[in-house]
Amino acid sequence: MDNISVYRSLYQIRLFEETVLDNFARGVFSGTTHTYIGQEANAVGVLCQLEESDIVFSNHRCHGHFLAYGGDMRALFAELMGKATGLCAGRGGSQHLHWKNFYSNGVQGGIVPVATGMAFAEKLLNNSNVVITFLGDGTLGEGIIYEAFNMASLWHVPILYVVENNHIAQTTPVEMTLAGNIRGRFNAFGITATELDTSDVLEIMPVAKSITADIRSQQKPQALILNTCRFSPHSKGDDTRSAEFLAEIKSTRDPIMIHGKRLPEEARHKMEQEVTQEVEAAYHKAVNDPFPSLEAFEE
Repeated sequence: MDNISVYRSLYQIRLFEETVLDNFARGVFSGTTHTYIGQEANAVGVLCQLEESDIVFSNHRCHGHFLAYGGDMRALFAELMGKATGLCAGRGGSQHLHWKNFYSNGVQGGIVPVATGMAFAEKLLNNSNVVITFLGDGTLGEGIIYEAFNMASLWHVPILYVVENNHIAQTTPVEMTLAGNIRGRFNAFGITATELDTSDVLEIMPVAKSITADIRSQQKPQALILNTCRFSPHSKGDDTRSAEFLAEIKSTRDPIMIHGKRLPEEARHKMEQEVTQEVEAAYHKAVNDPFPSLEAFEE
């Protein structure tokens, strides 16, 4: 991807998520939602070099992953609205998506053994596919994930565990929930873990590409720990962090600002206008889409 394409992907995710938050209070969307604002560089940096048959498994904060994977905005908007045109015909909502080889689930920790099993199945099929699964720092308190790490290491499973450490589990700082360090948890199972502290997509891309290539050739699990910043609340309004802290990370760790400076101003503004129109069009189409019939839920 060139710099303009990368910026387009980053900006699309940001604008999509801002549209969701801006309209949630109006009752447009159903259920709940967990936006990806501030973490866009992770999804774009990790997923931009996937091969078509690779598998992605995401968590409750899945919209950015889905869009970076190449998913359709209108179908995602419609799914969040419970519309018949949604990815899962309106049944999955914000957290439970499926399209091609993309899956997400909102059960804390539950995605890791499922994704690990998928990777083991790919190994048994004797192909070169890689499974990438995203988890947050809060998930590291779930015991089942360590059973999965153990099996993945013993059985040489081709999976990349991407830990997006935004340093806060809902409203609890990571220092109050995590003993030891994240890299050591993987190393204990013989899993190589690489750690980055950046919001720069161009720093993430080559590292993710190299690790994914190693997994594909060696058929062994690895981990990529991305220290990142979540700008938005955990869900829609549950944020206990100070306004001063949020202002600081937004001014220093915004992946849109960091990468946008690499583009000529005119090209950047043109791209932003194009993406704005695309997001608005997708949103309004989804708003006008029909809800599923009662009979559809009886199938």
